[in-house]
Amino acid sequence: MNDDKRAEKDIFGRISELVQEEKALREQSEHRLTADERARMREVAAELDQCWDLLRQRRAREEYGEAAPAPRVRPAQEVEGYWS
Repeated sequence: MNDDKRAEKDIFGRISELVQEEKALREQSEHRLTADERARMREVAAELDQCWDLLRQRRAREEYGEAAPAPRVRPAQEVEGYWS
């Protein structure tokens, strides 16, 4: 497996972990989340946004080659403002 495919697989693995954590926290929310759990929910959501953004960047680079900027993890504040 080449490095690009491995990196993409790693990103998808991280997304899966975050989605499972988010689901577990949401299931707990029926019983009210603590302040720490609410903060963690925000962190998970931000990291998910960053992962999806990184995948989009990687795919743009794959499709457009050098015309697309090199993929990088962007700040959460930047990617959270994007429209889907």
